[in-house]
Amino acid sequence: MRWQPARLVHRRVETPSAHTLVLQVPGWTAHVPGQHVDLRLTAPDGYQAARSYSLAAPADGDRIEVTVQRVPDGEVSPFLVDGYREGDPIEVRGPVGGWFVWRPTQTDPVLLVAGGSGVVPLMAMIRARRAAGSRTPFRLIYSVRTPTDVFYADELRRRVRDDAGLDVAYVYTREAPDGWSGEPHRLGLADVNTHGWPPELTPLVYVCGPTGFVETVSDLLVGLGHPARRVRTERFGPTG
Repeated sequence: MRWQPARLVHRRVETPSAHTLVLQVPGWTAHVPGQHVDLRLTAPDGYQAARSYSLAAPADGDRIEVTVQRVPDGEVSPFLVDGYREGDPIEVRGPVGGWFVWRPTQTDPVLLVAGGSGVVPLMAMIRARRAAGSRTPFRLIYSVRTPTDVFYADELRRRVRDDAGLDVAYVYTREAPDGWSGEPHRLGLADVNTHGWPPELTPLVYVCGPTGFVETVSDLLVGLGHPARRVRTERFGPTG
């Protein structure tokens, strides 16, 4: 893979600390939902810094989307969220990855389990399902700290309403919205058992989030009877 020149053409605010960046990458061909790219910035003195980010949507011609969450004291993410302007250059390398992917030709039920910003590659799958007119049943269990931390909140509400066969359930770990039944808690066995697919339906499962979250959810799924080979995982640490 080689580095390709790109520029920012648009941004969307997702949460107070996360923005979606729409990048124009001349010559971009295609990618598969679940893949990621490397982004590289070069300072005037020649210093370079690169980070990996999941692709948030199917390709739109030569445009791609990534959602970046600001990491306190980070080297790259604060600039991308707060200082990167439309028209500014950046370099892109990718797409990367071939295991943690979903293709619209797949018809098995899909369970998506996201922790925080781990929803980004899973949102790419949800968007690709819609774009392809797929009827594959999707369920998303999305664990976040508070309602203001939900990525793509308005779009997810619309898609639950308009995309037949898509269900979304939220787990709030620190603060729940007004009128929410139950108390904030970490995602547990009852959540997976209630909102996921039963193992006898042999769903394909994608789990993405911090390492501890992914390990916990994977253990819960296998304990419920899901074959380990059907559980695909993507772990990450803070991307500064």
